[in-house]
Amino acid sequence: MLTKNFLQVGDKAPCFSAVAVYEQEFRRINLSDYLGKYVILLFYPLDFTFVCPTEIIAFSEMYDQINSLGAEILGISVDSEYCHLAWMQLDRQSGGVGDLKYPLVSDLNKQISLSYNVLNHEGKSLRGLFIIDKEGIIQHSLVNNLDFGRSVNETLRTLQAIKHVQNNPDEVCPANWQPGNATIKSNPIQSKDYFQSI
Repeated sequence: MLTKNFLQVGDKAPCFSAVAVYEQEFRRINLSDYLGKYVILLFYPLDFTFVCPTEIIAFSEMYDQINSLGAEILGISVDSEYCHLAWMQLDRQSGGVGDLKYPLVSDLNKQISLSYNVLNHEGKSLRGLFIIDKEGIIQHSLVNNLDFGRSVNETLRTLQAIKHVQNNPDEVCPANWQPGNATIKSNPIQSKDYFQSI
């Protein structure tokens, strides 16, 4: 019998409670409070680095589109809440992130990164991205190494696809699907309609 000892898509997202910084204040974040919404967990290595602010800012700039789909974003790194606050108070031209539209969570004890299997051997979070659905189930995961960032547009597209198939359980989304594009009926006979149209 096969045994599984790692987190994967389809599993219940590990719960956590941690201090975060949002709107220049410290707040306790409980993942369980987000049940009923989609959640994007955005793990990143460290504050005050090079690629990280580009991602953190890009997701903040796309926040309204993501939030309009019933989703929230939580940024997570192994920095303290004080470090997060200092990074937010530093302007973007100087390497800070300024005001953000979503919280940055402190994972100083590294337990969240460990539970999501994104903690590397140096004790930093890899660039892990998880989309959790309204029931608390992981629907998507992506992990990049430290030196290159993720695509916010692809994250948005993936969220849209997840929402579509969950709202239309007899359909699946083909490669490069965008909202408004044709889907495939998950039926051997009806699926031919899609393949005959391409």
